[in-house]
Amino acid sequence: MTPVAAIDCGTNSIRLLIAEPEGGGLRDVTREMRIVRLGEGVDRTGRFAPAALERTRAAVREYAATIERSGARRVRMVATSATRDAANRADFVAMVHAELGVEPEVITGLEEAALSFTGAASVLPQSRGPLLVADIGGGSTELVRGDLADAAAADRTLQSHSMDVGCVRMTERYLHDDPPTPAQAAAVVADVQSALDAAAVDVALEPDVPLVGVAGTVTTIAALVLGLPRYDSARIHGARISAEQVSDVTQSLLAMTRDQRAALPVMHPGRADVIGGGALVLRTVVERTGVTAVTASEHDILDGIALGLT
Repeated sequence: MTPVAAIDCGTNSIRLLIAEPEGGGLRDVTREMRIVRLGEGVDRTGRFAPAALERTRAAVREYAATIERSGARRVRMVATSATRDAANRADFVAMVHAELGVEPEVITGLEEAALSFTGAASVLPQSRGPLLVADIGGGSTELVRGDLADAAAADRTLQSHSMDVGCVRMTERYLHDDPPTPAQAAAVVADVQSALDAAAVDVALEPDVPLVGVAGTVTTIAALVLGLPRYDSARIHGARISAEQVSDVTQSLLAMTRDQRAALPVMHPGRADVIGGGALVLRTVVERTGVTAVTASEHDILDGIALGLT
């Protein structure tokens, strides 16, 4: 089988998946991540910083070489929250085209939500019933609700909403002290609650609907709950974290300094300064929905992109 290549470029990280179609799903060939913080300062300035573009250029160049070696012929790259917000996105698009040979697609929050649901649902048991997926990114959080029974159907019906609350945006906006003050944390929660008020118009948030969390905030918190000596995707995927555990880990992270968070064995160095903001988003979503637990998934928008190429 000829592999396909998918790239997801968010506010905090850029990720690559090279996969081969297999049995209606995917078999991973390569899965990589770089923390480039493309969206650094975008919430304040509305523009990509030159240094952020250069960090992203270096990662795209590495990914282009990896894709060429893999033999993948179909390549799709999507860009999300930070690129939607940046006035100089044309500079980013031109840079990616020069390094990768394809232009990145700047997708809407609703498109991002649909791809996240497709990716998460692709590896879950195909039973009937609703599912709520929360994709907590650097600049935005997508909530999308659908039914596992028709997750792969072209005409599936999804309820979705994209909120401008993410780990980088909330950290840059409010969490200025190290560790952050209770008042700063409360300001994040207030923003997230306001965003959830708007989301509830489009997405039914109910305690009896299973909640699946995707992306680095959720998987890192799952690793901390599991007490892993190192980040282990196989053990993290499918881990069920209780609402109480989410709250406890959030409080613990907020009480730490950045250096203390960075010293945690499962913490990626590029996530240590923003994990508190992401944890507050997750905790507030869990509390608002009223669920007793959230299931962590290592499969997300990146898988949704790749599935669309098969």
